[in-house]
Amino acid sequence: MGTLQNTFSIAWQEVANLTPRIVAALTVLFVCIWVGRLLGRLTARLLAEKSATKVYVRFLQQLATWLLGLLGLALALNILGLGNIAMSLLAGGGMAAVVFGFAFREIGENFIAGFFLTFSRSFEVGDIIESENLVGVVKNIELRHVHIRTPDGCDIFIPSTQIFKSPLLNYTRDGLRRLNFVVGVDYSDNLKKARSLLLNVVRSSAGALNDPLPRVMMSALLPQYVELQVNFWVDTFDKSHDMIEIKNTVMDCCCQVLKKEGFTFSSDCSSNINLATPVPLNVLMKSALQPPESLTPTNGQFDHE
Repeated sequence: MGTLQNTFSIAWQEVANLTPRIVAALTVLFVCIWVGRLLGRLTARLLAEKSATKVYVRFLQQLATWLLGLLGLALALNILGLGNIAMSLLAGGGMAAVVFGFAFREIGENFIAGFFLTFSRSFEVGDIIESENLVGVVKNIELRHVHIRTPDGCDIFIPSTQIFKSPLLNYTRDGLRRLNFVVGVDYSDNLKKARSLLLNVVRSSAGALNDPLPRVMMSALLPQYVELQVNFWVDTFDKSHDMIEIKNTVMDCCCQVLKKEGFTFSSDCSSNINLATPVPLNVLMKSALQPPESLTPTNGQFDHE
């Protein structure tokens, strides 16, 4: 009986001696978890103020909480004198991370790329982008993918890794977009006048910008006609004008003014011949109703030769 009491007393004394360490270890653990949550909230708030797009608040909070929680656990075990156990947990966690990293490499790459895109990217929701010949309007930005919608109504989910590694074209970052089209006129027409007329039409068209300056240039000398290319700029941030409607209007006005001035369009152009000195042609015409001589009837019979 006395031995049991002595053993209990010794154990109680050890627990009493460890109580400050236990309290300190728990305090460090809870403080680290609290700091992790606070850090996640502050980071999410800063990102929300920086960008109007969806910010990955839950992901950042969980990441900060887990990292600070693991740090607090390691410190708590060291305070309790269990440093070897802490090192074993960290080593085991490192090995597990390596194994899972190889098993889910592509998924991990997408998450890491999405994480970096959260802090720095060259596009926002509503921009028109192109990546690996995929063009569309950005609808949503997630950790694993970027959701775009093509002009023909197809929804495409591009992996974040592709966005992060591949060259990215942003057509609407500064709001300026250049539109162009070509029109062919005959070699015999006044090309300088045609360019001047087209340029005046563009300058007077609603929605077409005069800064940057529009241009009309000869882009090709084709066998049947001279190809003129019309370049002009529009502001995509101006919601009062639709980009496609502006281009249709400019093309229609250019068509009408060329028709009015008597220019010959590419579909009606002749080849490169000097029309001022036409070459006379002698054409021998035979009536289609007259039968060939070989089929002229003789005494009511056809003579076959």
